[in-house]
Amino acid sequence: MDIWKENIIEDLEVGEVKYKSAEEFLTEIKKEFGGRNEESVKVAELKKMKQGGQNMEEFVQDFKRVARNNGYEGQPLIEEFKRGINGVIRRKLMETENQPGSIEQ
Repeated sequence: MDIWKENIIEDLEVGEVKYKSAEEFLTEIKKEFGGRNEESVKVAELKKMKQGGQNMEEFVQDFKRVARNNGYEGQPLIEEFKRGINGVIRRKLMETENQPGSIEQ
């Protein structure tokens, strides 16, 4: 556990809270954990993506929009893309001799 969290929990348990208001406490939490949470939300959104009834061009555009600045790149990003496309297309891609090395391919 992070030292910051340990200190907060200890302060709360012994009643020595250094924040004047709940708002000040929440601001500190957002400042400490906000960046990681945003990335987690983007990764979760990417993992939920499915092509469904979209044509491939629409799905590629949506996928790129969600994938931007989410921490994935290279092969992990391609694997997420393949996971999201429709099964028939995914099987066709797996059967090809020269597997695509990028989303554009």
